[in-house]
Amino acid sequence: MMVKEGINGFCMALADSVPGVSGGTVAFIMGFYDKFIGSIHDLVFGAIAEKKKAIAYLVKLGIGWVIGMGLAVVVLSSLFESHIYMISSLFIGFIAGAIPLIWKEEKDSFCQFGKGILFGVLGMVLVVGISWLNGHTGSHVMDLGNFSFGTGIKLFFIGMIAISAMFLPGISGSTLLLIFGAYIPVISAVKGLLSMQFSYLPGLMFFGFGVLAGAATVVKGIKICLEKFRVQTVYAILGMMIGSFYAIVMGPTTLTIPKPAMTFGSFQAVACVIGVVLILGMQWVKEKLDS
Repeated sequence: MMVKEGINGFCMALADSVPGVSGGTVAFIMGFYDKFIGSIHDLVFGAIAEKKKAIAYLVKLGIGWVIGMGLAVVVLSSLFESHIYMISSLFIGFIAGAIPLIWKEEKDSFCQFGKGILFGVLGMVLVVGISWLNGHTGSHVMDLGNFSFGTGIKLFFIGMIAISAMFLPGISGSTLLLIFGAYIPVISAVKGLLSMQFSYLPGLMFFGFGVLAGAATVVKGIKICLEKFRVQTVYAILGMMIGSFYAIVMGPTTLTIPKPAMTFGSFQAVACVIGVVLILGMQWVKEKLDS
């Protein structure tokens, strides 16, 4: 069981490390989403016995997650500067592959068009609006190596918001980081810290505190929304996923040395197709294992 849960955590980390598909989506596809959310909930709100059981499960999941995230950060950070348009195209493929899977799993909710469409539009407008504002406020690219208290507070709230997406089978935390212009700075900072560049530590600590605060408070709200307002919630998730296409297109502008936003000319169809195939392949493997 420990090996299986470690592999599950490893796969979640690979998803959480890139914009496009969340660890929650992977958990959903691989069939352990309910157990994952239930364990997080029990860890925060459960009785002592439930907390112990949740910790045992989450530690095994977490070991695989840490290994996967460490490997992903090292690989991804080295690819961004030289292959940003290929990576962005791959991310678009991840979203394009995940959308039909979410639709398939939640088809009963999506059939209730009238109850959810407004929330879908609001989710899309929210993501596109934040991405647009982030690119038109004239703010400099975030540098976690030159820490300031203002940057720390911003990182705290970004971490708190981003972690919530990890629990949702839809938009990813990395996509939210990209929307707020923090994805590449955070990935670069983690790689820098692994290389013993401790100037990145204060910024990452504030980000980490935000992640912990979000994990402790957001999971209850997500659980309530999915139980009592499922139609509206899944439509909002779908809208945010669609809006994420715009955030990924604008991703190259958040590099340390900004590059132009991705265009049809710089879009790489092969990388996009690979992204779609990888996501759909995970679903195929899960169905084979369940049969």
